[in-house]
Amino acid sequence: MSDVVVVDYGAGNTRSVRTSLARLGVSSEVSSSPDDVRRARLVILPGVGSARSAMDHLNETGVDLALNDRFLAGDALLGICLGMQLALETSEEDGGVQGLGILKGAVTRMREDRVPRLGWAVVDPWGETYYFAHSFAAESPDTVATSDGVTAAVQHESFLGVQFHPEKSGAAGLKFLERCLSRA
Repeated sequence: MSDVVVVDYGAGNTRSVRTSLARLGVSSEVSSSPDDVRRARLVILPGVGSARSAMDHLNETGVDLALNDRFLAGDALLGICLGMQLALETSEEDGGVQGLGILKGAVTRMREDRVPRLGWAVVDPWGETYYFAHSFAAESPDTVATSDGVTAAVQHESFLGVQFHPEKSGAAGLKFLERCLSRA
């Protein structure tokens, strides 16, 4: 069993997340086993994909319950992009999807500026630039950072979620992942 589990929900960017972790000297495994999710030191719910198919996979495998168990136990969880969005109560994506409900809030389709929102942007108040790729945005009372007026990070107890892709954000992304690992 690895210290870090990257959740497999049938899509996602598991390979690039694992590559970034390996650059930091951290071994990880991809799993859709509830037992692996419960035992890991840190669980990463990666981004990229469809909210409905991701939630269907999490529900079918029982990983949805394991993720909630981790949160209730105070064990470290990191959500990246879609992984962060899945932690909220609902999403407008795919005609409406019930999320994990780990955090209060909803995911709504972006309607202003550029959609999809692709590219590098500064995250405030952190002052770092990260890579974003999304058409939906979180609206949550647990927002702790924004970028161009859009939620960039949410945090509540042991869950930290980011809209940006640290695994695609170069040195800043690696430093971010390193900080997450040191807190787990």
